[in-house]
Amino acid sequence: MSPYQDPHSARAARERLERAIGPMAHGTAEIRAEEGRWQVPTYAKWPVAVVSGRGCVVADAEGKTYLDLYGGHAVALAGHCHPRLVAAIQAQAERLLFYSQVVHNDVRAAAARALCALAPEGLRRVFLCNSGTEANETALKLARKATGRMRIVSLRDGFHGRTLGALAATGLGKYRDPAYPLPTQHDFVPYGDLEALEAVVGPDTAAVILEPIPSMGGIRVAPKAYFEGLRALCTQRGALLIFDEVQTGFGRTGTRFAGESVGATPDLITGAKGAGGGVPAGVVFVREDLAAKVKVGEQGTTFGGGPLACASIAATAKTIVDEDLPGNARRVGGALRAALERVPGVVSVTGLGLMLGVNLDRPAKGVIAALIGRGFLTGSCEAVPEQIRLLPPLVLTEAEAATFVVGLREVLASSAGAEAPPPAHA
Repeated sequence: MSPYQDPHSARAARERLERAIGPMAHGTAEIRAEEGRWQVPTYAKWPVAVVSGRGCVVADAEGKTYLDLYGGHAVALAGHCHPRLVAAIQAQAERLLFYSQVVHNDVRAAAARALCALAPEGLRRVFLCNSGTEANETALKLARKATGRMRIVSLRDGFHGRTLGALAATGLGKYRDPAYPLPTQHDFVPYGDLEALEAVVGPDTAAVILEPIPSMGGIRVAPKAYFEGLRALCTQRGALLIFDEVQTGFGRTGTRFAGESVGATPDLITGAKGAGGGVPAGVVFVREDLAAKVKVGEQGTTFGGGPLACASIAATAKTIVDEDLPGNARRVGGALRAALERVPGVVSVTGLGLMLGVNLDRPAKGVIAALIGRGFLTGSCEAVPEQIRLLPPLVLTEAEAATFVVGLREVLASSAGAEAPPPAHA
């Protein structure tokens, strides 16, 4: 039973937590004030204080429930508090919270094996880290070392993280520009434009990095011919191809990795977000011949591959296979897309699986705010203000998806669209 469905259970869990860490703020207003008092500002936050969750549903401090179609930035891949993940984390916490990769560890070995079992043929070596930006930094560094070249090609509206190297490859100016000066030798091209790629990928290009399906730049999918041409171009000109699958990976698009969906196998894949099911984790999948050239000491991370994170990684990977989360994403995502396309006010639906962009005939900001009021959490897209981004847990059911369609239909049929605090982005 979900903690917010049983008030006694919720109270008991909170009491146990407060005994361990001390008193916590109660109520949305108090929680918001406490965060505002102590935190450096991050996102323009929703007016919601989420304190518990199970599956695709979360609850706020007052006990109101929300169908979560955003997954905390696509992180809650297997759903909130999946019993298998909770059990794995609890069991590992009783054994060993952390030791770095200076020692060998059984759960780390299990996590690496489980990840490689998910990976495309030929990319079955992994570097374990903490986040998507760290994974992308590592992939770019590996590409430069492997090729002896310096230039990187990426997308004009791509996003790869908030550290300096990843920002240098990020085309979205809102995130990149305030951080200047950044590492140089980067070229930016439009998504889906093979001719633009042919014009810039040359003898000094180390790698092309892109999200196979962009997210923050607006969810859409280029034709398979684009990816076939991209793969052939990189091979012909000696540049490595990196797929940033931080959001698309681990089953979200209906296949284990989006490269399978679009018909191209890259040389490196970066992943994070859902990799640990909610515990911070990042990974770089490396082509095996490239991995063989990495020398001891060239890569490192203190917290990456920690035992607690690895327990969650391994449990998430097992859940992906045992519960066929890619298949569920494909089935439920297809049904959801078809239903959304019939809603008045929806212009089009783009994406694959359970990574969908719902393009409206009006700005999405007010619609998203109205949906929160009706108990639905969804994402927005600054690059495409008319788009709602859906990145729900991959355990979403058709019944839950149908509930959202009804809610959106009602909001769009009403006068929704008033200005409201903007939802968060990532």
